[in-house]
Amino acid sequence: MRLLMQFSACLGLGLVVAVMILIGLMFFGWFSLIDGLLLTGKPLASLSLMVLPEGFWSGLTGLHDAANNSTLHSFLALCAALGQVGLLLALGFMRLWYRP
Repeated sequence: MRLLMQFSACLGLGLVVAVMILIGLMFFGWFSLIDGLLLTGKPLASLSLMVLPEGFWSGLTGLHDAANNSTLHSFLALCAALGQVGLLLALGFMRLWYRP
């Protein structure tokens, strides 16, 4: 249980840092890096739109034919990319602070 709490704290901090990095990239106008970041999230976003049923996406978003909505696909790709960056940062924080 202690390990789960430590990892959750590190993941939360990693997600905050990932969002701050995204805001910094937007502030400095490095949109090509943001596009590269979005490319890493597209496979997971496509997979989640294919695997989860249409009723789930319709109930969650209120959109009919949500799997073919480009705005939803882009938002899911951004969330997946930020989650991946947050997870990598969380693993680094775990190694840095909670090394056995």
